[in-house]
Amino acid sequence: MRKRLKIVITGASGFVATNIRKYLSEKNIELISISRNNFREFKNEQKIISKNYDEKIILPLIKNSYALIHLVGIGNQSVETDFNTVNTEFTNHILNLSKKAKIKKIVYTSGLGVSPNTSSGYFISKFNAEKLIINSGLNYTIFRPSYIVGKTDLFTKYLKKQIKNRIIEIPGSGTYSIQPIYVNDVVQVIFKSIIEPKFKNKIIELVGPDHISFIKYVKLFSKGNIKIKKINLESCYHNAINNPKSTFGVDDLNILIGDFKGNHEKLRKISGIDFQSIIELLKSGRLF
Repeated sequence: MRKRLKIVITGASGFVATNIRKYLSEKNIELISISRNNFREFKNEQKIISKNYDEKIILPLIKNSYALIHLVGIGNQSVETDFNTVNTEFTNHILNLSKKAKIKKIVYTSGLGVSPNTSSGYFISKFNAEKLIINSGLNYTIFRPSYIVGKTDLFTKYLKKQIKNRIIEIPGSGTYSIQPIYVNDVVQVIFKSIIEPKFKNKIIELVGPDHISFIKYVKLFSKGNIKIKKINLESCYHNAINNPKSTFGVDDLNILIGDFKGNHEKLRKISGIDFQSIIELLKSGRLF
């Protein structure tokens, strides 16, 4: 009898993690899901709540799992939490746990735009995390995702909140393009990366089939019925630097206006998935 697959997921209470956990649970995969915050369990799942991902608590429970999906990360930093500590040093902690637990595979979500030439603090922390994974000796798949969208991602929730206020504010011209990918496609790709050998030791851009300007995305999402207000980009950056509660952080803005493009055709070929068009999803209203 084939041994049942056991997978560990960090950052289990987040948007992407919740969708992955649901998908894997329905496939009867044994899950060990870890988070700093409480969350609702699915079937076939063991929940671990640990503020510091304490090795004494976690290691005995994850031993000899097949794979670990590492989804912990921050997109904005403050004096309490900085990119290097969370995105890089914590990844090193997870790698050490994985090795001690004799986990064979690690899947990591980095970011679209990460490269050796970046000057962004966020991208640098992700790039350094990637290097740690590559040099770990573990079988790895590193994904560099664009915006991952669904009904409850942060971007979608922001737009819904703005629609309730009858006005959507966008930074700058809005003509910069994004390449969103649907969360239902993401969970399939991540699962395939665990069970299919062709994903071994690969870095793959996790992007959808459509390039779309930010302003067009907003118009399609809101069905054109809401006023759109363009905010001066300099003012957006000033607010991001001086207001910790700003809607867009400095690195959010850098990513948004960076106009990063990924190789969807490579993703499509290696995964064999027929990806959902985000433009068609927006037109159908299924993301609202």
